[in-house]
Amino acid sequence: MEVPSFRLDDRIAVVTGAGSGLGQAFATALAQAGADLVITELPGKEAAAEDTATAVRAAGRRALTVPLDVTRFTSIQVLVDRVLDEWGRIDVLVNNAGINIPRLALDITEDEWDRVLDTDLKGVFFCAQAVARHMVARGGGGKIVNIASQMGLIGYLYRAHYCSAKAGVVNLTRALALEWAQYQINVNAVAPTFVRTPLTAPMFEDQAFYTDVLSRIPLARLAVPSDVVGAVVFLASPASDFITGHTLTVDGGWTAV
Repeated sequence: MEVPSFRLDDRIAVVTGAGSGLGQAFATALAQAGADLVITELPGKEAAAEDTATAVRAAGRRALTVPLDVTRFTSIQVLVDRVLDEWGRIDVLVNNAGINIPRLALDITEDEWDRVLDTDLKGVFFCAQAVARHMVARGGGGKIVNIASQMGLIGYLYRAHYCSAKAGVVNLTRALALEWAQYQINVNAVAPTFVRTPLTAPMFEDQAFYTDVLSRIPLARLAVPSDVVGAVVFLASPASDFITGHTLTVDGGWTAV
């Protein structure tokens, strides 16, 4: 018996929100596994996207940067059309783009609710839909990896809208996996705990918050991007061909308690 491959040689992978943080780490790891990368970022963040592209090229793979606002259906279609025009296919989609606006539930505004749900849930669905339509038409299957959160499985303070969106991603992943299994499209999710990145570092300057978070993680430390990338590469690779509809938690044991 051969050990299943974790390699992604010559596959085309799209990572949304890949200009920094986890998205940048995912793109770089996929490139190191052999994939060519389409890197998306919001219009106006071209420099961040190019930083990720540089890392991808340093790994010896091709990189294409495309502006994308996942809350706009037309922007998603422009992305897919451009990738197909330039590279001909999409094999892997990592739905990473997302936002959070920490706020007490009593204080969340309609605009804040809409911004979080539109980005973190609506954007995930319509990116998956647009890419899956191509995968179905092309034949041969594909891999869709949605970045959920442990907050989609539990509740936590100041995150009613975010928890709702990420819980939606978890169940959306199941629903899409069921519908698209007939096309050999695997749809899975990764649910990280709090991850220390340059963007999240200021959050942990609040000592009470930092202490509370650590008290809930049995492994007694925050995650770093390298803790999470393996799960994404695995779910994008042939090693996960018989896994679909699953949410893989990378949470240091938080949800096991």
